[in-house]
Amino acid sequence: VTITTRLLVSHLSGIRHYEKDIAKVKEEKEKANRALKLTKSHQDKEQKEGKGIEKTDCVKQKKEHDSETKSRNSKPGRHDKEFEQEEYYLKEKFESVIESLKIFKNDPLFFKPGDQFLYSTYGFTLLSAVVERASGQKFTDYMLKMFRDLDMLSTVLDDNEAMIYNRARCYIYNKKGRLVNAPYVDNSYKWAGGGFLSSVGDLLKFGNALLYSYQAGQFKNRNAKLLPGYLKPGTVAMMWTPVPKTEVSWDRDGKYAMAWAVVEKSQQYGCCRQQRHYASHTGGAVGASSVLLILPEELEPEALGAWPEAPPRGVVVSMICNMQSVSLNSTALKIAREFEEEKRAQ
Repeated sequence: VTITTRLLVSHLSGIRHYEKDIAKVKEEKEKANRALKLTKSHQDKEQKEGKGIEKTDCVKQKKEHDSETKSRNSKPGRHDKEFEQEEYYLKEKFESVIESLKIFKNDPLFFKPGDQFLYSTYGFTLLSAVVERASGQKFTDYMLKMFRDLDMLSTVLDDNEAMIYNRARCYIYNKKGRLVNAPYVDNSYKWAGGGFLSSVGDLLKFGNALLYSYQAGQFKNRNAKLLPGYLKPGTVAMMWTPVPKTEVSWDRDGKYAMAWAVVEKSQQYGCCRQQRHYASHTGGAVGASSVLLILPEELEPEALGAWPEAPPRGVVVSMICNMQSVSLNSTALKIAREFEEEKRAQ
């Protein structure tokens, strides 16, 4: 078989995640697909039967309220099966990303590359090895230089031995439902898929740099005052283009793109639900949860030449929680929409 970097970055490689039993993975995917089909079928039926936007919104708000109430009344992390996987709690220190490939390099692929979607942290470990070989530098050195270019000076390796200023303590709920310190782990086996520490401010810088790059090509560069983006506009557009055969567990409206979950602008029926274009990604680690969501402003063609209304134009939401298994994506989207509505009202 052939595994390309594009397949890796979109989780279509067939490389396993933490679960080694392919039968269990298939069973969970079938359950998720059945639930998704039922939900979409119910939504389509409501819309086609002419049930108005007011009722649809009421049902949606009730579901969101029930979900949030259930979340408040339950203990985060207690029923998350993924965190029962042993490899989440590795304590071995790896000197390079090439060395860490030994964890999974001899394991069979779960399916033919390109055929199915399977979120895989180890796929990103292999991707980091590609970066290391292509750049001729250690992956960690390469990334730290990139973070410096982006002015993300608080983003560092999650190294247990290093003294890191303002490092937060992470927490989990134990089997008895009591809040305890998260166990010691060494993340050197997955730097690319969950091995960095950052701050809300740094993630906002990262989001704004991507949003600027995405929009820079749409603005007239008057007197060369508009600096180029860190990435080419076409590169970010490609990263935020949904890839066929992918799915997103934390956002049923989205598809996976290249290292980002993306929801495309869409409206099927008049005076009914609208989807706004946005890109996001959640993060889950032992004792911590996070999300970064980017909601680009819908730019009018006549406004693109206006100066100094330069990019980035839109809303970037960053949330970090030192608690395991906390769902943050829907909250981030609500915050982004509130800011967007406020700006429209001005």
